[in-house]
Amino acid sequence: MRKPLIAGNWKMYTTLMDAVELASEIRRLTEQLRDVEIAVFPPFPFLVPVAAKLAGSRIGLGAQDCYVADKGAFTGAVSAPMLRSVGCRYILCGHSERRSVFGDSDATVAAKVRRTVDSGMTAVLCVGETAQERRSGQTSVVVGSQVKLGLAQVSAEEIRSNVVIAYEPVWAIGTGDTATPAMAQDVHAFIRETLAGLGTDTLASEMRILYGGSVKPDNVDGLMSCPDIDGALVGGASLEVKSFVRIAKFE
Repeated sequence: MRKPLIAGNWKMYTTLMDAVELASEIRRLTEQLRDVEIAVFPPFPFLVPVAAKLAGSRIGLGAQDCYVADKGAFTGAVSAPMLRSVGCRYILCGHSERRSVFGDSDATVAAKVRRTVDSGMTAVLCVGETAQERRSGQTSVVVGSQVKLGLAQVSAEEIRSNVVIAYEPVWAIGTGDTATPAMAQDVHAFIRETLAGLGTDTLASEMRILYGGSVKPDNVDGLMSCPDIDGALVGGASLEVKSFVRIAKFE
């Protein structure tokens, strides 16, 4: 049985005070939840104080990115071992904004997945197509390629134990548009089939595949009712305590 994961990606939002208060309130309001895993991904400067607020709780701490090397003369970069040392359990790899704004290639994403796994954390591999790619019928080609190339440097066993996939259609991120449950389910089922091709049916059946892209309290129940959707990577709604907690309490 795959345990659902609800993850909040705070992106480049919050101040120190905001981040600490948000983490504290999420902890307080989700303490009784046992059937769902929760994680938050604050901006780099706030990881340590947020980790302190979450200490002793069941909420996991994640980072929004990492560099492809573990150490070196790379001014401004943050490595996976550094993130592990401050309490991170997850790292987002290949979020569409990293791909489109910062130019992360599939090879770069694969290297970040490798570094995350080597550091003993879980890589959240983000994949998804643009609006143009969907209109031209390229969703399966794009998503399948991103999955295969993103996992190219890790073994089937490492994928099973140290990777989560997050399907985020680029056209739905921050736009207010959301894939219908049927649309999302189709792509999630395709991703699961792709994973089976990389390993075994057991690998595919055990992997968690999250949906991301304007997930909100009013659409999460329909999305989570789909058999191949195992959680959500939440953007804007994760910055509002009541909204995020409602999403974590999906029905």
